[in-house]
Amino acid sequence: MGFFRELSKQAKRMTSDEEFLAFIKVIESLVSKILSLAMVAVILVSVVDLVIFLAKDLFVEQPVGFFTVTVIKIFGFFLNILIALELLENITAYLKNHAVQVELVIITSLVAVARKIIILDLEKVDGLELIGLAIAILALSISFLIVRFMNKKSHDEH
Repeated sequence: MGFFRELSKQAKRMTSDEEFLAFIKVIESLVSKILSLAMVAVILVSVVDLVIFLAKDLFVEQPVGFFTVTVIKIFGFFLNILIALELLENITAYLKNHAVQVELVIITSLVAVARKIIILDLEKVDGLELIGLAIAILALSISFLIVRFMNKKSHDEH
């Protein structure tokens, strides 16, 4: 009976806006930390995969000392890791400031689109996809300039 009474008290406390928002902040913080740890694991595994891939390609495949795969594919692996690092930076910035840094999100998106363009096989892609990528780059670039301008303007006012 005491358990249900205590549970009822906790439920009543959670109905206040302040208590509920505090609970939500704890959940957000916990989820962000779990995401950070998961992203670190992804980055470490990706780096190990890249090192193994490069070692095999350079020292096992014939001819030894030359890449048997295209350098573009290797750049794709590097950019995947770079994007993962940018995502980790987004998460840690959120943990520090408790706010999403839009400029950082846009930069991460630009890197992701750049990766797509770098590894793009022009023989297998149609014009519509190229136009879509161009529009995405234009929109992200304009967004970046607007956010950068607004951040600079608000910084100058303070």
